[in-house]
Amino acid sequence: MATRCSFENSHEVGVFSALTNSYCLAGIGGNENFYSVLEAELRDHIPVLHSTIAGCRFVGRTTVGNVRGLLVPNTTTDGELAHLRNSLPDKVVVQRVEERLSALGNVICTNDHVALIHPDTDRETEEIISDVLGVEVFRQTVGGQALVGSYAKFSNQGGMVHPRTTVQDMEELSTLLQVPLVAGTVNRGSDVLGGGMIVNDWSAFCGMDTTGTEISVIESIFKLQRSGGQPGGAQPMDIVMDMRSSLIDQLS
Repeated sequence: MATRCSFENSHEVGVFSALTNSYCLAGIGGNENFYSVLEAELRDHIPVLHSTIAGCRFVGRTTVGNVRGLLVPNTTTDGELAHLRNSLPDKVVVQRVEERLSALGNVICTNDHVALIHPDTDRETEEIISDVLGVEVFRQTVGGQALVGSYAKFSNQGGMVHPRTTVQDMEELSTLLQVPLVAGTVNRGSDVLGGGMIVNDWSAFCGMDTTGTEISVIESIFKLQRSGGQPGGAQPMDIVMDMRSSLIDQLS
Protein backbone atom coordinates (compact mmCIF):
# COMPACT_ATOMS: atom_id res chain seq x y z
CA MET A 1 0.00 0.00 0.00
CA ALA A 2 1.19 3.56 -0.71
CA THR A 3 1.01 5.88 2.31
CA ARG A 4 1.04 9.68 2.33
CA CYS A 5 3.31 11.39 4.89
CA SER A 6 5.49 14.47 5.34
CA PHE A 7 8.79 15.29 7.04
CA GLU A 8 7.99 18.36 9.15
CA ASN A 9 6.49 20.70 6.50
CA SER A 10 8.20 19.08 3.52
CA HIS A 11 6.42 16.67 1.20
CA GLU A 12 9.77 15.56 -0.30
CA VAL A 13 9.95 12.41 1.84
CA GLY A 14 12.55 10.83 -0.46
CA VAL A 15 15.00 13.60 0.49
CA PHE A 16 14.86 12.79 4.21
CA SER A 17 14.51 9.00 4.10
CA ALA A 18 15.62 5.91 2.17
CA LEU A 19 13.92 2.51 1.93
CA THR A 20 15.10 -0.94 0.81
CA ASN A 21 13.93 -4.51 1.42
CA SER A 22 16.24 -4.90 4.45
CA TYR A 23 16.25 -1.48 6.18
CA CYS A 24 14.87 2.07 6.24
CA LEU A 25 16.87 5.24 6.98
CA ALA A 26 15.20 8.40 8.30
CA GLY A 27 16.81 11.76 9.01
CA ILE A 28 17.04 12.84 12.65
CA GLY A 29 14.87 15.71 13.84
CA GLY A 30 11.62 15.11 11.96
CA ASN A 31 8.21 15.18 13.59
CA GLU A 32 7.14 12.07 15.51
CA ASN A 33 4.24 11.53 13.13
CA PHE A 34 6.65 10.87 10.25
CA TYR A 35 8.56 8.21 12.21
CA SER A 36 5.36 6.59 13.50
CA VAL A 37 3.98 6.27 9.95
CA LEU A 38 7.20 4.55 8.80
CA GLU A 39 7.45 2.28 11.83
CA ALA A 40 3.79 1.24 11.79
CA GLU A 41 4.22 -0.10 8.27
CA LEU A 42 7.78 -1.45 8.49
CA ARG A 43 8.88 -2.40 12.01
CA ASP A 44 7.52 -5.97 11.81
CA HIS A 45 9.75 -6.59 8.78
CA ILE A 46 12.82 -4.33 8.79
CA PRO A 47 14.61 -1.88 11.13
CA VAL A 48 13.91 1.87 10.86
CA LEU A 49 17.13 3.80 11.63
CA HIS A 50 17.35 7.46 12.67
CA SER A 51 20.60 8.86 11.29
CA THR A 52 22.48 11.76 9.72
CA ILE A 53 25.09 11.93 6.97
CA ALA A 54 27.83 14.57 7.44
CA GLY A 55 25.61 16.06 10.16
CA CYS A 56 22.76 16.61 7.68
CA ARG A 57 19.25 15.15 7.68
CA PHE A 58 18.80 14.60 3.94
CA VAL A 59 19.89 10.94 4.12
CA GLY A 60 17.75 9.95 1.12
CA ARG A 61 19.73 12.09 -1.33
CA THR A 62 23.22 11.40 0.04
CA THR A 63 23.00 7.59 0.32
CA VAL A 64 21.98 4.74 -1.95
CA GLY A 65 21.48 1.08 -1.16
CA ASN A 66 19.62 -2.17 -1.64
CA VAL A 67 19.04 -5.40 0.27
CA ARG A 68 22.78 -6.23 0.22
CA GLY A 69 24.49 -2.93 0.99
CA LEU A 70 24.51 0.80 1.63
CA LEU A 71 26.82 3.34 0.00
CA VAL A 72 27.55 6.62 1.80
CA PRO A 73 29.61 9.66 0.66
CA ASN A 74 33.14 10.41 1.88
CA THR A 75 31.78 13.29 4.02
CA THR A 76 30.18 10.72 6.36
CA THR A 77 31.81 10.93 9.80
CA ASP A 78 33.35 7.91 11.55
CA GLY A 79 30.66 8.07 14.23
CA GLU A 80 27.85 8.01 11.66
CA LEU A 81 29.51 5.11 9.84
CA ALA A 82 29.85 3.15 13.10
CA HIS A 83 26.19 3.85 13.99
CA LEU A 84 25.01 2.55 10.59
CA ARG A 85 27.18 -0.58 10.78
CA ASN A 86 26.04 -1.37 14.34
CA SER A 87 22.34 -0.79 13.62
CA LEU A 88 21.87 -2.38 10.20
CA PRO A 89 21.42 -6.15 9.72
CA ASP A 90 24.70 -8.09 9.61
CA LYS A 91 24.27 -9.05 5.94
CA VAL A 92 24.19 -5.36 4.87
CA VAL A 93 27.62 -4.03 3.87
CA VAL A 94 28.15 -0.30 4.56
CA GLN A 95 30.78 1.30 2.30
CA ARG A 96 32.12 4.85 2.16
CA VAL A 97 32.63 6.07 -1.42
CA GLU A 98 35.17 8.64 -2.66
CA GLU A 99 32.98 10.15 -5.39
CA ARG A 100 33.01 13.70 -6.79
CA LEU A 101 29.23 13.53 -7.31
CA SER A 102 28.65 13.04 -3.59
CA ALA A 103 24.81 13.19 -3.54
CA LEU A 104 24.71 9.46 -4.30
CA GLY A 105 20.90 9.26 -4.10
CA ASN A 106 20.62 11.76 -6.97
CA VAL A 107 23.12 10.09 -9.31
CA ILE A 108 22.40 6.38 -8.66
CA CYS A 109 19.10 4.49 -8.85
CA THR A 110 19.08 0.79 -7.96
CA ASN A 111 17.04 -2.23 -6.99
CA ASP A 112 18.42 -5.63 -5.93
CA HIS A 113 19.53 -6.58 -9.45
CA VAL A 114 20.32 -3.54 -11.64
CA ALA A 115 21.66 -0.01 -11.06
CA LEU A 116 21.44 3.05 -13.33
CA ILE A 117 24.14 5.67 -12.76
CA HIS A 118 24.98 9.22 -13.90
CA PRO A 119 27.10 9.10 -17.10
CA ASP A 120 29.94 11.05 -15.39
CA THR A 121 30.28 8.77 -12.35
CA ASP A 122 33.86 7.64 -11.62
CA ARG A 123 34.94 4.19 -12.86
CA GLU A 124 36.02 3.22 -9.32
CA THR A 125 32.56 4.11 -7.99
CA GLU A 126 30.96 1.96 -10.68
CA GLU A 127 33.04 -1.02 -9.52
CA ILE A 128 32.14 -0.40 -5.85
CA ILE A 129 28.42 -0.25 -6.75
CA SER A 130 28.73 -3.57 -8.58
CA ASP A 131 30.69 -5.25 -5.76
CA VAL A 132 28.87 -3.94 -2.67
CA LEU A 133 25.30 -3.90 -4.01
CA GLY A 134 25.75 -6.99 -6.20
CA VAL A 135 24.09 -5.46 -9.25
CA GLU A 136 24.68 -4.92 -12.97
CA VAL A 137 25.56 -1.27 -13.59
CA PHE A 138 24.52 0.84 -16.61
CA ARG A 139 25.37 4.48 -17.39
CA GLN A 140 22.08 6.06 -18.45
CA THR A 141 19.95 9.18 -18.63
CA VAL A 142 16.19 9.29 -17.92
CA GLY A 143 14.05 11.60 -20.03
CA GLY A 144 17.19 13.47 -21.04
CA GLN A 145 18.10 14.00 -17.36
CA ALA A 146 21.48 12.77 -16.07
CA LEU A 147 20.31 12.70 -12.42
CA VAL A 148 18.83 9.21 -12.69
CA GLY A 149 18.30 8.91 -8.93
CA SER A 150 16.13 12.03 -8.90
CA TYR A 151 14.02 11.31 -11.99
CA ALA A 152 13.48 7.55 -11.71
CA LYS A 153 12.36 5.19 -8.97
CA PHE A 154 12.17 1.41 -9.27
CA SER A 155 11.90 -1.69 -7.12
CA ASN A 156 12.12 -5.39 -8.04
CA GLN A 157 8.43 -5.22 -9.07
CA GLY A 158 8.25 -2.16 -11.34
CA GLY A 159 9.32 1.43 -11.79
CA MET A 160 8.37 5.03 -12.54
CA VAL A 161 10.33 7.45 -14.70
CA HIS A 162 10.29 11.16 -15.62
CA PRO A 163 6.99 12.09 -17.37
CA ARG A 164 8.85 13.38 -20.46
CA THR A 165 10.60 10.05 -21.07
CA THR A 166 9.86 8.82 -24.60
CA VAL A 167 8.23 5.45 -25.26
CA GLN A 168 11.41 4.27 -26.99
CA ASP A 169 13.54 5.21 -23.95
CA MET A 170 11.08 3.51 -21.60
CA GLU A 171 11.22 0.30 -23.62
CA GLU A 172 15.04 0.40 -23.55
CA LEU A 173 15.11 1.03 -19.79
CA SER A 174 12.51 -1.65 -19.15
CA THR A 175 14.65 -4.16 -21.07
CA LEU A 176 17.73 -3.19 -19.01
CA LEU A 177 15.89 -3.36 -15.69
CA GLN A 178 13.68 -6.35 -16.51
CA VAL A 179 10.69 -4.67 -14.79
CA PRO A 180 7.65 -2.84 -16.22
CA LEU A 181 7.93 0.97 -16.29
CA VAL A 182 5.47 3.85 -16.44
CA ALA A 183 5.98 7.61 -16.79
CA GLY A 184 4.48 9.43 -13.84
CA THR A 185 4.60 12.11 -11.15
CA VAL A 186 4.21 12.53 -7.37
CA ASN A 187 3.15 15.42 -5.12
CA ARG A 188 0.56 16.84 -7.53
CA GLY A 189 2.68 16.89 -10.69
CA SER A 190 6.29 16.89 -9.43
CA ASP A 191 8.67 15.02 -11.76
CA VAL A 192 11.31 14.60 -9.01
CA LEU A 193 10.28 11.04 -8.22
CA GLY A 194 13.33 10.19 -6.10
CA GLY A 195 12.69 13.15 -3.82
CA GLY A 196 8.94 12.68 -3.64
CA MET A 197 8.68 9.03 -2.60
CA ILE A 198 10.43 5.95 -1.22
CA VAL A 199 9.47 2.41 -2.18
CA ASN A 200 10.40 -1.24 -1.70
CA ASP A 201 8.76 -4.49 -2.78
CA TRP A 202 5.78 -4.27 -0.42
CA SER A 203 5.29 -0.65 0.61
CA ALA A 204 5.65 2.95 -0.58
CA PHE A 205 5.58 6.36 1.11
CA CYS A 206 4.96 9.60 -0.78
CA GLY A 207 4.35 13.27 0.01
CA MET A 208 1.04 14.58 1.34
CA ASP A 209 0.40 16.48 -1.91
CA THR A 210 0.27 13.23 -3.93
CA THR A 211 -3.14 12.93 -5.61
CA GLY A 212 -5.43 9.91 -5.63
CA THR A 213 -4.61 9.28 -9.29
CA GLU A 214 -0.86 9.34 -8.59
CA ILE A 215 -1.34 6.96 -5.63
CA SER A 216 -3.29 4.61 -7.89
CA VAL A 217 -0.51 4.61 -10.51
CA ILE A 218 2.15 4.01 -7.83
CA GLU A 219 0.26 1.08 -6.29
CA SER A 220 -0.38 -0.41 -9.72
CA ILE A 221 3.14 -0.24 -11.20
CA PHE A 222 4.93 -1.29 -7.99
CA LYS A 223 2.40 -4.13 -7.46
CA LEU A 224 1.68 -3.05 -3.89
CA GLN A 225 -0.99 -4.85 -1.90
CA ARG A 226 -4.28 -3.05 -1.72
CA SER A 227 -6.32 -2.40 1.42
CA GLY A 228 -7.69 -5.63 2.83
CA GLY A 229 -4.49 -7.47 1.97
CA GLN A 230 -5.54 -8.22 -1.58
CA PRO A 231 -2.40 -8.62 -3.71
CA GLY A 232 -2.23 -7.57 -7.31
CA GLY A 233 -5.18 -6.10 -9.15
CA ALA A 234 -7.54 -3.52 -7.75
CA GLN A 235 -10.76 -4.66 -6.12
CA PRO A 236 -14.08 -2.98 -7.13
CA MET A 237 -14.30 -0.96 -3.89
CA ASP A 238 -10.70 0.23 -4.37
CA ILE A 239 -11.55 1.51 -7.86
CA VAL A 240 -14.55 3.44 -6.47
CA MET A 241 -12.33 4.98 -3.76
CA ASP A 242 -9.68 5.90 -6.34
CA MET A 243 -12.27 7.62 -8.54
CA ARG A 244 -13.69 9.49 -5.53
CA SER A 245 -10.19 10.62 -4.43
CA SER A 246 -9.35 11.75 -7.97
CA LEU A 247 -12.57 13.77 -8.21
CA ILE A 248 -11.94 15.47 -4.86
CA ASP A 249 -8.36 16.27 -5.91
CA GLN A 250 -9.53 17.82 -9.16
CA LEU A 251 -12.17 19.96 -7.43
CA SER A 252 -9.89 21.13 -4.61
